[in-house]
Amino acid sequence: MRNAIVVLLLFATLLPIVSPWGTIAYYQVNRDYIARVLCENRDKPELHCDGQCYLAKQLKAQQDRQDKETTERVQNLPVLQLFCQADLPFTFNPVWTALRNVTFPRYSASAYLAPLACLFHPPRF
Repeated sequence: MRNAIVVLLLFATLLPIVSPWGTIAYYQVNRDYIARVLCENRDKPELHCDGQCYLAKQLKAQQDRQDKETTERVQNLPVLQLFCQADLPFTFNPVWTALRNVTFPRYSASAYLAPLACLFHPPRF
């Protein structure tokens, strides 16, 4: 039972990726019928269309449906507001005014290289 659920979920997940292949497989299986009945160029055998026009129309329609669904899905997404504007500006915030007066020490390359100079050197024999 568990394996069946896993296969079903995997198939449902891969269905949008596999659906064009399903259309192509349907065309391959029913190629003779499509060429005789559904092909637009069945009256022009010199084109050797053999139903490829039908396949192209089906694939384009399927792609258009997927694009439309994706566009609708994106347009219907809820807007998530990540930032909110405070009612008071930063100048009245006591934490901000305290941090504004703090000076941070600048990076000094010589202070950090001194301990490393005695550690990293070639071995002495």
